[in-house]
Amino acid sequence: MPSAKKRTDFFDSVEGAETKAKLEALVKNSAYNTRDSFSANSDNYPDGIMPFVDEHMEYLRTHPNIDINHYISNLRLRTRSH
Repeated sequence: MPSAKKRTDFFDSVEGAETKAKLEALVKNSAYNTRDSFSANSDNYPDGIMPFVDEHMEYLRTHPNIDINHYISNLRLRTRSH
């Protein structure tokens, strides 16, 4: 069984910091709908709420073949308030 590839150092990398800053900018901008989501991981999220930034950072960390700039661009389109 093949092991899952991940960006193991993503959170500590320059790329990770830049991505986090872009996601945080989306959250701060009222033109975007950046609701938090449910998480069953009670160790990391005891209240069951996973912040928007954490959700997308984790997704990008676990899917290393995704182009981050393209992902953020699509995320802006999908979350734009009308």
